[in-house]
Amino acid sequence: MNTGTETAQRAARLALVGALLLVGLWVAHGFVPALLWAVVLTIAVDPLHLWLRAWMKGTHRIVIPLIITLIAALVVLVPLGFGITQALREAHDISSWIGQAQAQGVPVPDWVARLPFGADAVRDWWQTHLARPEDAAEQLRMLSGGEWLAHSRAIGANVAHRGVVFGFTLLTLFFVLRDRDALLEQGRRAVLKLFGPAGERVGTQAIRSVRGTIDGLVLVGLGVGALMAIVYLVAGVPHPLLLGAATAIAAMIPFGAPLIFALAAVLLLLQGSVVGAIVVVAIGAAIIFVADHFIRPAMIGGATQLPFLWVLIGILGGVETLGLLGLFIGPAVMAVLVMLWREFLAVTGAEVA
Repeated sequence: MNTGTETAQRAARLALVGALLLVGLWVAHGFVPALLWAVVLTIAVDPLHLWLRAWMKGTHRIVIPLIITLIAALVVLVPLGFGITQALREAHDISSWIGQAQAQGVPVPDWVARLPFGADAVRDWWQTHLARPEDAAEQLRMLSGGEWLAHSRAIGANVAHRGVVFGFTLLTLFFVLRDRDALLEQGRRAVLKLFGPAGERVGTQAIRSVRGTIDGLVLVGLGVGALMAIVYLVAGVPHPLLLGAATAIAAMIPFGAPLIFALAAVLLLLQGSVVGAIVVVAIGAAIIFVADHFIRPAMIGGATQLPFLWVLIGILGGVETLGLLGLFIGPAVMAVLVMLWREFLAVTGAEVA
């Protein structure tokens, strides 16, 4: 009788815990991305956190998490503010150009005749779609009037949502850093209790993979952006610092940087600099080739113990599934799965032997 009662109570407790977990996930699902971002940022800045704790002894409880959180905020907000400022400066000129183009059309520019190939095709397309006022108005209708206002409202709502998520991410980052030691100890005890030593190995591998992916994506992306900013400046590309920052962000995503190279080349073509456009694309392609085939595989693969093909699958699949957050979560998941597969093969081989 007692055994039956205990079994029923255990089943009831499990059912209650499962129900509460589902309700909790349903209530907090809107903040899950912010929580995951906070975890990723915590793993990324943990070496800095430990270094500051060793340097500023006795003040690590509040001061150091606050300093790191403010640095994280500035790293995002300063480039974003710079980009918004530049965009606002260009907004008036763009609006005037659109109005003039819709009223008078856009004549074929001189640089089209200097293109090394495809000049006739570009000239024919331009005369068909932009040279006459009615054609130009049709092509540019999305950039003016009510449709643009509707798009700007949707963009504004999305930016507001992203701002809320970013603010909650920073708040979570502060509290996670403040309670780092206690959270690590609680997590270690829970993992050992639930999964044993294998669970601790999985957690260690996941943390190592996230940190290696951050180094391979973020640091390499910043390096590519810095080098290309110099190239843009020398080649005479408008707003080289802004485009360099955009290149750094795009370079964190596989195959993203060439889009910025192409934009810089188009801007140079509009200025009539065909040679400059070719130089920018050629140097950019060379930098990306070295970064993607030598530097990034060594940094990510060395930390995750993964062939770069699986790293690439984790990155691309993660981006498709989770967006930008998937850049860091995807490779970590793949690394854990490969680690478990290798351990399974090792155990199976030992049993056979």
